[in-house]
Amino acid sequence: MAAPTGGVNCEEFAEFQELLKVMRTIDDRIVHELNTTVPTASFAGKIDASQTCKQLYESLMAAHASRDRVIKNCIAQTSAVVKNLREEREKNLDDLTLLKQLRKEQTKLKWMQSELNVEEVVNDRSWKVFNERCRIHFKPPKNE
Repeated sequence: MAAPTGGVNCEEFAEFQELLKVMRTIDDRIVHELNTTVPTASFAGKIDASQTCKQLYESLMAAHASRDRVIKNCIAQTSAVVKNLREEREKNLDDLTLLKQLRKEQTKLKWMQSELNVEEVVNDRSWKVFNERCRIHFKPPKNE
């Protein structure tokens, strides 16, 4: 699934996580997708497995790139907020509300950065399953 056409809300971490969950649907369902679309040896003549694998490959590439863009965009936005809050904090060392806000944003930034690690695990799992079922039907381009 591609990123939503509207802007991504990076302010609320729960919404950010929900969006990623929806965007990871293709990865969550890859085993089912491969089982229903890539034929076993007995059905090999009835379905064009190379075309099916190619389409799945393109869908996975698009989904992974889209999620990577969303995560990195939110990290950049939140990093900018943290930077601004740090600058404000240096000017107003006595402002506890500002300190609480800074800590909250720093925590959110760490969570968003950890989503990059989650993304790596999800992508690796999907490519492993894809390669197990599609390696004889489709060879991805070398540059990707």
